[in-house]
Amino acid sequence: MIDGGFPNKVGDFRKGIQRIPIEPREIQLMVITHGHWDHIGSAREIREITGAKIAMHRREQNRLEEGLKIMPPGVTLWGRIFSRINSLFLPFIRIPPTEVDVVLEDEGLSLTEYGIAGKVVYTPGHSPGSVSVLLETGEAFVGDMAMNRFPLCIGPGLPIFAEDEQQLMQSWKFLLDQGARTIYPAHGKPFPADIIREALA
Repeated sequence: MIDGGFPNKVGDFRKGIQRIPIEPREIQLMVITHGHWDHIGSAREIREITGAKIAMHRREQNRLEEGLKIMPPGVTLWGRIFSRINSLFLPFIRIPPTEVDVVLEDEGLSLTEYGIAGKVVYTPGHSPGSVSVLLETGEAFVGDMAMNRFPLCIGPGLPIFAEDEQQLMQSWKFLLDQGARTIYPAHGKPFPADIIREALA
């Protein structure tokens, strides 16, 4: 499983898991792509339901273990406006803290022991501990390294938020060199990696 979603959305997880042919306890690992509040908010409750271990990069494990609420800065005009609006709501959001079981380092993690032909790769930039899941088929689950959903954006492309924009670009070059062909953003539908390649050019 990838990411723990918004706070108080464990009901959505229960509904979603009913639509696919597995039991919650079959999920062995939850990979958290990064420690922003909308990706870690329901991680503790989902862990309680599934029994899954939580994997997260060491640079951000404290965000989940301490229930920190981080709002990334905007890198576009709309991103800066959107970030400021969201910051107004942060005092009302609570992240239930929970322990990170698998602390990821920069070299990433092979997923073969979990029956997945792929790996977790370190792709910082959107945040200092951002990771992506890259399958051998070229499918890349990138968290918020890309976006494709209104009101964040009106089409697929680079994110409107990043804690280090230059590092983000380097991570994209690395991910494309590693064979990413189809991009699955956390917010929005998948799209061809060529869109990102063109944006970088």
